[in-house]
Parts: sequence; structure tokens; C-alpha cells
Amino acid sequence: MGIIMEKIINYKKMTAGQFFEKFATLIGLLAVIAIFAILKPKFLDVNNIFNLLRQASINGLLALGMTFVVLTGGIDLSVGSILGASGIFAALVAQNQNIPWFIAVLVGLGIGFILGSVNGIVISWLKVPAFVATLGMLSVARGVTYLASNAQPVPGLSEGFLKIGGGSVGIIPIPVIILAVVFVICSILIYRARYGRYIFGVGGNAKAARVSGINVKKIKWSAYMIAGVLSGLAGVVLTSRVSSGLAMAGQNYETDAIAAVVMGGTSLAGGRGRLWGTLVGVLIIAVLNNGLDMMAVSSYWQLIIKGLIIIAAVMMDSLNSSND
Repeated sequence: MGIIMEKIINYKKMTAGQFFEKFATLIGLLAVIAIFAILKPKFLDVNNIFNLLRQASINGLLALGMTFVVLTGGIDLSVGSILGASGIFAALVAQNQNIPWFIAVLVGLGIGFILGSVNGIVISWLKVPAFVATLGMLSVARGVTYLASNAQPVPGLSEGFLKIGGGSVGIIPIPVIILAVVFVICSILIYRARYGRYIFGVGGNAKAARVSGINVKKIKWSAYMIAGVLSGLAGVVLTSRVSSGLAMAGQNYETDAIAAVVMGGTSLAGGRGRLWGTLVGVLIIAVLNNGLDMMAVSSYWQLIIKGLIIIAAVMMDSLNSSND
């Protein structure tokens, strides 16, 4: 209760400019929702909202993992390909009706862990720039996906596995519940555990963090490992949702994940950011995709709009960094 009162007092002390800067993304989300609600009243239909949230859960998992990486001052271009690889291997296991569904889930998470860990090792110990290392992994993981599936869909998945992405608890889709649980766990790691201070410290000033006794290499490795595991989980959820393992799954998903992180207020320079902002960024992208689809806007124009939003978000990040 005391923490809540302290936050309320801090908010009251903010100037209008400070308040807008802190909650600009949330204000933007509400504005976009209001616009689509006026233009397309069916946008606020309960079924559409839950369908939107189910779709957003995939990018949400990727973006939460990406937040850890960006907070350390890194970038991960391979999350979409890791998603695809994890989904294919999970599907290959889930095809066997005699194997429990959770084994397929563990396989998907395991693939994500391995590929994310390789990213972390190459970047932290071999000192390969993150952009180059993860760009290479993007190609490697996609190649492995094609080889494992022979570039063909993997259908016939077990019923228990299909419930992960397509089922609901009451009216709430299971993917949304998974995203909520992951968000809580990530929030504890970032804001309540010593690990979170290490993440911010490494991203803010790696040399100072090293001098203060933080194992910078292990922290950076762990960030890419977390991104890999959450990409694996996203692959499992997406594969279950579409009822088939797809070799092309996850292509270009890294763009939306990075966009959500930057729009949410996490600095590409590292050391500054917020998880709740990432979720708001995820919702903005999901609302735009859903609303523009309902308005029958061409997919080409949608790409242009999202690209302009990413550029604007990076520009704002640059301005905020220069003002610090």
C-alpha cells in the first residue's frame, strides 16, 4: 500500500510534459482504439477483442524476450527464425499421438534455449557484434527449419497440443493467459530481483558494471537465452494455434517485436526501459493490424504505416537519449 501511495505522490509531482513523456505510448494506444471504434464500431465487439489479444500474444512473448536483450544494449534479429524452428520441432513431436503434449512443448522450449544460448555465447565470449551474430542465426535457424520439415507443413498434431493455442479458460484465450504469466515472471526478474539491476547496469555502462563485480558476459548470455526460450514458447503457441508446423512461420516477426520494444520506451542504447511499455507497444501493433484489416486497407499500406511508426519511435528514443 505504501508503494502505491508513493507512486501516486510521484505522479502528482510530474509536470504535464513529464506525464506525457512517461505515458505517451499508453495515450497513443487509447487514441488508436478510439479512432477505430468510431470508424468501425464492430472493432469493440468482444469476439474481435479476444481474437486481437490471441494474435497479440505471439508478438508479446517475442517482445518481452527482446526487451531483455535491448536493455543490455543488444539486438536480436533471429527471434522469428527461432520461433519457426521451435514450432517445427514441437510439431514433429506432437504428431505422435502417444507422446504427451507437454513433451512437445519442452522440445520447443529446448530448441529456443539452445539457439538463444548460442547467440549469447557468440556475442559475449566470441565478441561478434549482436547485429551480425543474430543475423547469421536468422539464416541458420531458418535453414534448420527447412531441413527438419523438408519445407513442408507438419499436420496431424495431438489434441492436447492444439489446445495450447486454440483453447480458452472460460472466455479468456489460453495464449493470453500464457502471456500474462510470462509478463509477471519477467517483471519479477526485472524489478524485484538482483538480476534486473544487473541487466540495467550492463546496458547503462558495461565497463562500470564489470568493475563493480557484475559478470557482464553471463548477463548478456542470459538475456539472449531468455529471448530464445520465449521465442520457442511463441513458436509452440503459434504452431498450436494454426494447427500445423509451418516452415515459413515467424518470418519478419522480429520487426514487430523490435517495434513494440522501442515504442514501449526501451532505449536501443540500453539501460533504460519498461516491460509494461513493451506490452502497450505490442497492443498498438495488434490494434493497428486488426483495425486496418477491418477497414480493408491494403497490406502494402500497412507495411508503410508500421515502418513510419518504427522510424518515429526510434527518433523519439534518440531525442530522449540526447536530452539525458
